[in-house]
Amino acid sequence: MNRRGAIAALAVGTAAVAVLGTTVAADGSPGRGDTEREIEQALHDHHPRNVILLIGDGMGTQEITAARYYQGVHNKLNVDRMPLTGFDTTWSVKPAPKAPYLPDYDPDSASTGTMWATGVKTLDERISQGPSSAINVPGRNYQSVMEKARKRGMKVGDVSTAELTDATPAVQGAHISLRGCQGPTDTAASCPQETKAAGGLGSIAEQEVDNHFDVLLGGGRARFEQTVTGGRDKGATVVDSARRQGYQYVTDANGLRGAKDDRPVLGLFNSGNMSLEWTGPTASTGKGNTPAACTENQRPANEPSLADMTSKAIRLLDNRKGFFLQVEGASIDKQDHATNACGQLGETVAFDRAIGVALDYQRTHPDTLVIATADHSHTSQIVSEDAGGTGLPTGYSTNVVTKDGQTLTLTYGTAGYGGPGAAPSANPPSQQHTGATVPLWGIGPGAAAILGTNDHTDLFHTLGG
Repeated sequence: MNRRGAIAALAVGTAAVAVLGTTVAADGSPGRGDTEREIEQALHDHHPRNVILLIGDGMGTQEITAARYYQGVHNKLNVDRMPLTGFDTTWSVKPAPKAPYLPDYDPDSASTGTMWATGVKTLDERISQGPSSAINVPGRNYQSVMEKARKRGMKVGDVSTAELTDATPAVQGAHISLRGCQGPTDTAASCPQETKAAGGLGSIAEQEVDNHFDVLLGGGRARFEQTVTGGRDKGATVVDSARRQGYQYVTDANGLRGAKDDRPVLGLFNSGNMSLEWTGPTASTGKGNTPAACTENQRPANEPSLADMTSKAIRLLDNRKGFFLQVEGASIDKQDHATNACGQLGETVAFDRAIGVALDYQRTHPDTLVIATADHSHTSQIVSEDAGGTGLPTGYSTNVVTKDGQTLTLTYGTAGYGGPGAAPSANPPSQQHTGATVPLWGIGPGAAAILGTNDHTDLFHTLGG
């Protein structure tokens, strides 16, 4: 069923519910009446005042399901509070002198982020630029949905547990041919024609600051401490440039708590990616480890949680003209790459807590559109615990004990080929993305647009592009 058919069917179903009547749970929790009102609003109101987009990097259906099962099969996640769901395809394109561009079925975060940020298909590694004949040939810059929102007078914010210059946060506030050109030094080495010294827009860090977003929170301090190579701030660091442009600069949880809404805020809480929430057993080939629970609450106290950053960002952005906030749970992907099951699960649960913050705000501000999704799918699979050891998966496995007291086995099978009869390669050790569709969840004005199976470029229009 396509989007139009799905919306029509939902409208009929909603009308039937209205005739039959609704109920509210005896304990006062949201009941059928709340769901009906939410669906009515999603169908008929297409003008949200606020938009909150939450991206679980690499959070395909297996990753979110694993987190749901780990927390206990009868304990719903916050994302399960959202009444509407759909799926998006995520294919990117390969280089060519001109359209049509051939599809690449297994994309990266740069190309997929560019899809919802700009509505355009592009090459892997590329940040909010269109495709071109080769990866070292810059494409056309396309305005992001958040840049459009800022021009309409909305406040805008970008939050991530990765370096703020990583691909997913970068797509909203930067335009560059290679995602690795994160700071001025990186850009001079890999994107020389796009540096400020060469008359370009500069690195991702420089562009994010120059774009004057109201809130920038995450990791990546080392990128912003690199020296600007051209323009007004030549010889200064990107942090110095941000301060000159009026940013409050904070580096820990206490500093974030004290930030005021009278000036834009730049918060950089780690020199690289922010610290993980959970740790646990190491993956191995064969049956893997003796089942063990994950060790929780491992994030250093000086680093704010994703939920805390989301809550503070909403408070800083909330205003009568509306806001657009993008929030990324980045290390779901990074720990999937690393076959770190507990790291992956912990980051997914932390991301779900941030979804809870957004939904709590939406409940009292129903003119807010909230959408949660992933940029692309990833490798982890839930498989049988196979107590006999006779049907083991061929990749790396980890066995964790869930809140139900049962074994949850996750396997990772997209690492480098090790040769005939050999174990998967440890060089490179990284597991690879996969090309499956990704789930979307939505609530609020215009959320019905996610219904059915669409493409990630369609999300740009749903978000107000």
